[in-house]
Amino acid sequence: MRTNQYMGLLPYMAVFVKVVETGSFSAAAEQLGTTASSISRQVACLEQALSVKLLERTTRRLKLSAAGTDAYARCCEMVQSAKLVLELAERINEAPQGMVKISAPRAFGMRLIAPHIEEFLNRYPEVDVQLRLTDRPVDLIGDDLDLMVRITDTPPEGLAARPLIRVSHIICATAAYLEKRGYPQHPNDLALHSCLYLGEIPGDNCWKFRHLHTQERVNVTVRGRYVTNHSRARLEGVLSSLGIGCLPWFVAREALEAKQIVEVLPQWDYTTSYYGMSWILYHPNRFLPPKCRVLIDFLAEKIADSDLNRRARAYPPAQEGVKRLNG
Repeated sequence: MRTNQYMGLLPYMAVFVKVVETGSFSAAAEQLGTTASSISRQVACLEQALSVKLLERTTRRLKLSAAGTDAYARCCEMVQSAKLVLELAERINEAPQGMVKISAPRAFGMRLIAPHIEEFLNRYPEVDVQLRLTDRPVDLIGDDLDLMVRITDTPPEGLAARPLIRVSHIICATAAYLEKRGYPQHPNDLALHSCLYLGEIPGDNCWKFRHLHTQERVNVTVRGRYVTNHSRARLEGVLSSLGIGCLPWFVAREALEAKQIVEVLPQWDYTTSYYGMSWILYHPNRFLPPKCRVLIDFLAEKIADSDLNRRARAYPPAQEGVKRLNG
């Protein structure tokens, strides 16, 4: 018998088991939500396909034939296997388990995801996490990922997206540096300062600004003696008064709160490719694995509840006594 033939008989085999269990066509029909005549036809089709008599029909009851007894035992195994598959699916769908592979930009992952991983692993002991930190473009399929975080105001088509927080940047320096070199009043003044920038690709030293109120846009080419593509290293350089640095808000926040640094040009937005809404991206699948669903919900909750995403301009720029830039 060819595969497509016995595959078509599987529903009939399940009906046959139900008839034997209930003892009649009518009782089986009631449990399966159909008619006794339909049940009888399905059993007859199974008998015809197998070329054996499975049930001996009398006016009062049904009785298994010798061949029917053997067939019933095998069909029961099939039905039991189907039940086990359903139970397995229920366990998988109910209990998060397995490895979740998630990618995120380096600074974002270090500051906003990594600090919460211990709590997540304690909350979900059957789930493991592989966190990949990279600023290069990644692909869910090509890079064998379950989830990825991307910062963009336009999520890619074809993927499901869950918003996290809006990522903004600030320009900052120490009061000591500004006392010595002067306080910029306009983005163009930065050309006369020592600035710390990424230097990862050509154009990283071209800083782009938009005024918060007038919407004026300004591009300025900056220079400096210290260039690094790691935000924490730039923060350390700023703290050492090496110059004026560009930093993600969530990286600079603690130093601002401690008054170790001050914000420069607070009326201007510094915009980069690492600027905009952050999203968790994943394949649009209504059967999203629970291990992915719980990590998405967990990170969305933790990051949204954190005040790292609320850029309060309560931290004053340099003091009035800091001299203006000369020349």
